[in-house]
Amino acid sequence: MSLKVEAKGWFIGGKLDQNEFDGKLNELGRDGWEVVSVFDTNMMDGMSREIIAVLKRPIV
Repeated sequence: MSLKVEAKGWFIGGKLDQNEFDGKLNELGRDGWEVVSVFDTNMMDGMSREIIAVLKRPIV
């Protein structure tokens, strides 16, 4: 599973709403999901378009 959060800011991109991101990860964690990796997608000049978290959980 993956979670995508847009980086917002001037000219769209660059800043992550950390409270939003943490809240979504905590909600998924309560459902048994575990973060495997987190990365960003570049827009230009080092600005981020999205932050993507890859998650896993056991199959039951």
